[in-house]
Amino acid sequence: MEQTTGETARADQRILRMTPDGKAASPIEGILRMRIEEIAQAIRDKDVTRLMAFYAHDVVVFDVRPPLDTRGADAYRQNFERWFASFESPLSFEVKNLRIAAGEATAFCHYLALVVGAMPGRVSGYWVRGTTCFERRDGNWLVTHEHISMPSAS
Repeated sequence: MEQTTGETARADQRILRMTPDGKAASPIEGILRMRIEEIAQAIRDKDVTRLMAFYAHDVVVFDVRPPLDTRGADAYRQNFERWFASFESPLSFEVKNLRIAAGEATAFCHYLALVVGAMPGRVSGYWVRGTTCFERRDGNWLVTHEHISMPSAS
């Protein structure tokens, strides 16, 4: 029995990824999930060169570490270098509850991340909240804004 065009199209469709709410993820969302994981792995490896490849040259960041607003990839690189140097060993950086709202040219991601690493004389572990905003520039998804914060102690 021969399939009609509509049946053929349905037979060829595959769901590549499901979101936490059970809906099929868009191809853009899949790319951004992979990008967030690549960023997390570069942080785990403390590989600042690889990490900075994901950021636009004109990125604006509101980070936990001073200054409160970091402008430009070169300045943000310095924040990462200081942060990585404060740990004696590789970092654990586990992204939790990642949510992505993706359009054709921009996307917003927010998540929680558990950071654990050895500092001089102790092991440190803490949670951060992250919002990472991407823009598609020349076909590449680059971080153009990031906001990292820590919950305040009550």
